[in-house]
Amino acid sequence: MSNQISKKIILTGGGTGGSVTPLLAISEILGNIQYSIFNIQYLWIGTKTGIERQMAESAGIEYRAIFSGKLRRYWSWQNVVDIFKIKIAFFQSLFILINEKPDLIISAGSFVSVPLVWAAWILRIPVLIQQLDVRPGLANKLMAPFAKKVMVTFEKSLTDYGDKAVLVGNPIRKEFTSVKISKREAMQKIGLRDNKPVVLVMGGGTGAGAINELVIKSIDSLTKVCQILHITGKGKAGLPMMRAMETNIYYKYFEFLDVFGLIKNYSAADIIISRAGIGSLTELSYVAKPTIIIPMPDSHQEDNSAVFAKADAAIVLNQNELTGEILLNNIKMILNDEILRNRLKNNIKTVIKTDCEEKIVEIISKLLS
Repeated sequence: MSNQISKKIILTGGGTGGSVTPLLAISEILGNIQYSIFNIQYLWIGTKTGIERQMAESAGIEYRAIFSGKLRRYWSWQNVVDIFKIKIAFFQSLFILINEKPDLIISAGSFVSVPLVWAAWILRIPVLIQQLDVRPGLANKLMAPFAKKVMVTFEKSLTDYGDKAVLVGNPIRKEFTSVKISKREAMQKIGLRDNKPVVLVMGGGTGAGAINELVIKSIDSLTKVCQILHITGKGKAGLPMMRAMETNIYYKYFEFLDVFGLIKNYSAADIIISRAGIGSLTELSYVAKPTIIIPMPDSHQEDNSAVFAKADAAIVLNQNELTGEILLNNIKMILNDEILRNRLKNNIKTVIKTDCEEKIVEIISKLLS
């Protein structure tokens, strides 16, 4: 331990949990004793009001907030206001970097990171970017020219970033992989019955109103076939969910689950229905259950889900054409076809590489040396 080299890394990102969780996973990987050639001190730079403050501080990482402005690809008066916010954030970033003297900055792509990365380039501080989704976001496009390396989740992204891109995958947080629970034990803990298969429905970290509504409208027909575990999203559960759980023994809802609650639900599930956010898709690749993906329409999630569809790793349904009957028929199709179930389980494991610790350590170690 006395031979460790002291280094400081700034982690930056926020607004949603999607750009936060992978960075926390990286900090855990670097803290693993087998990789601990460096004694690393972390600082998180994020927004004033985003979820990242709570997540970073819960992990014991010091947090600083700066202004954050978003550059929209369409005309909006808010763009004018946000340009001034970005300018302020740039000078805030310069001040922080001059005082903190970090050895490396790692961003998982968000607008709060952009002025920090620009300031880092001026001060010749190396930058590492994660490209999580298939479709490159505007924030990463603005930062990539100033980065040393771009770690990508999907092979398609290699063509977007040229020589800087390295195919890595997306790491799973240690607390997610450290808990093992059998399907039977998980069902008992949740209070499920053993006479029907279990379908877990989740709409991502913020919930999905359209999926929630569809499930509740179809709950009677769905629960004739299976038990439903429904993660609605914080603040998204209402009277219909409460009434459904009171009157239907095969329906249970949760507004939000911590990682241990989520693991129990994953373990209990025979089929998982999900949005196509990168965090959820990474976890689904790891747990390897038959999956139905309903991407958010007209968003980067459609690009993510297309990769899974092409790999025959999930059934992808179009929300704009989706009905309760179509959803039920797809659930029945999976439940009644063992060959299909096994094919989906085997293929989904191959889409996103989650055992990428050594590759990440190799990249970061070179940048720190």
